[in-house]
Amino acid sequence: MASLDSARRARLRGFAEDYGLIVVAGVFFLLAVAGALLFVFGDEQFAQRIIDTYGLPALLPIFVLEGAMLLYFAPSEALVPGAIEFLATDPSGYQWPTITLIFVIATAGATLGQVCLFLLAKRGGREWLLQKPWFRIEASKLDRFDRWFDRWGKWAVLASNALIFTRGMLTVPAGVAEMDVREFAALSAAGTVVFETWLALFWHFAVELGLLNFF
Repeated sequence: MASLDSARRARLRGFAEDYGLIVVAGVFFLLAVAGALLFVFGDEQFAQRIIDTYGLPALLPIFVLEGAMLLYFAPSEALVPGAIEFLATDPSGYQWPTITLIFVIATAGATLGQVCLFLLAKRGGREWLLQKPWFRIEASKLDRFDRWFDRWGKWAVLASNALIFTRGMLTVPAGVAEMDVREFAALSAAGTVVFETWLALFWHFAVELGLLNFF
């Protein structure tokens, strides 16, 4: 029985090694197609209309694209504040259960997208990614974040994910360095929670203080 289980595990491991890259690349290709269509036909107002029309179910694929760095048609910084404004705010105030669900969907979707890119980098390699037209990060920029990962290790994933200009940029270096996927997913999710929390708080206080009137 033990030898049979070992043989099954060996076959599954062999299948994953042989076809894992194809599966991940296929998922990433579908995300790239969706991102390209939204890039051609969409804009920030388009994204808001999708959220307003289809509600919470529309958030998941949008955040998957954001995590996979394929969200070309709208700034990721506007997603959670926009979703809270459209879906969780009414004349009586904020609807906290809906806000909680927005955060869960945002974290799950963005983490899924980042894990897809992470696995693609882990299996395909850095140079393979740089040759792809849908991968829009320049080699020089990637070099800088490679040095970040070399210096700070896995914790740089959390820190970079929580910041506005570095979000997601450690995904490829972490994949190329063959970081454990579970550790990457956990740190990616934690960074996303921090990122979305401070964005939502900034939006709230900006609205309360009337700061948005200046933009």
